[in-house]
Amino acid sequence: MHSLIEHLKKFDWLLMGAVLLLMILGLISLFSLAGVGGSPFFYRQIIWAGVGFLMLIGVSFIDFRIFRTQGIAIFIFYLLTIVVLLALFVVRLKVRGVESWINLGFFSLQPVEVVKLTLVVLLAKFFSKRHIEIYRIEHLVVSGMYVAIPTFLVLIQPDLGSSIVLMAIWISVVLFSGMKLRHLAILLVLFSLLSYGVWHAGLKPYQKARITTFLDPYADPKGAGYQMIQSMIAVGSGRMWGKGLGYGSQSHLNFLPEAEADFIFATFTEEWGFVGVIAIIGLLSIILWRIISIGSRSADNFSRLYTLGFAASIFTQSFIHMGANMGVLPITGITLPFASYGGSSLVTLLMGIGIVQNINMNARRMITQEM
Repeated sequence: MHSLIEHLKKFDWLLMGAVLLLMILGLISLFSLAGVGGSPFFYRQIIWAGVGFLMLIGVSFIDFRIFRTQGIAIFIFYLLTIVVLLALFVVRLKVRGVESWINLGFFSLQPVEVVKLTLVVLLAKFFSKRHIEIYRIEHLVVSGMYVAIPTFLVLIQPDLGSSIVLMAIWISVVLFSGMKLRHLAILLVLFSLLSYGVWHAGLKPYQKARITTFLDPYADPKGAGYQMIQSMIAVGSGRMWGKGLGYGSQSHLNFLPEAEADFIFATFTEEWGFVGVIAIIGLLSIILWRIISIGSRSADNFSRLYTLGFAASIFTQSFIHMGANMGVLPITGITLPFASYGGSSLVTLLMGIGIVQNINMNARRMITQEM
């Protein structure tokens, strides 16, 4: 017990405090939805939070340097995640029209959340080992293939939001690993061609409708534009101080679909107003700042690339979620990190924070030894 307390004292508690507060804000929103069936989500999320924190503490005991030496084990785990993604098309369990879940009896697993963290670790390991010769184009191609396979499998579920996050992880790690400008130009051209192909062959009609309707949601107010319109009403009606806990009309009268997950930001903003928006953005900013700061203090490339990739995942997902909820980005059905309902997402994110905490402790140890 004493060793556990000493271990926890070495945590970055500013990071932990911001994560905990953001989770509490999400739980408050879930609790306020009790009148419209949100109560089960609230209690389940508390259980997942407990599981997540246990996993966080457990992972924080694992020396992150093991990820630098166990490349084969990481690659095998990556292959297992690909197998699980393929298994989704055999199980064919649809949730909100998307085949992205596996029913394990007492809970459902969303494999893409595990894929996100696995890719961050895999790419950090790949580029940290090749940082001296990163200029070679084959490294860009190989790493791109690592990402392209799960991205394609996620896209055809179809889950456009998560596929964008996977691509953002790769682009971020590649950029900060020291890629040359001409390779960046090639990357942009390939990305443009890929986007063109995805639009014509990869997106379902309803996904295209979401993107095109985003430009003018009132063109189809009862169809493709309905969700965006209700979300914008919820966000706008919160004004400065919000309507108060439990008084959000859009969410409590069932005008706002998926209020506990895809539209948790709109749900929270309606009840807490602009002040609540500042609180969420502030907490996310602290989380990102501390993660990047911990990576920048580390003496090895793996730590820097891992923290940058993990931060990019959180930032991209948060940006897309809030932008869609405010009507400035298309709706892709993506959740808000640490706040939205979802056990797979919450547990995986907390495991990622556990790795960051171990990097933080080892960075301190290295600095102390150098002094």
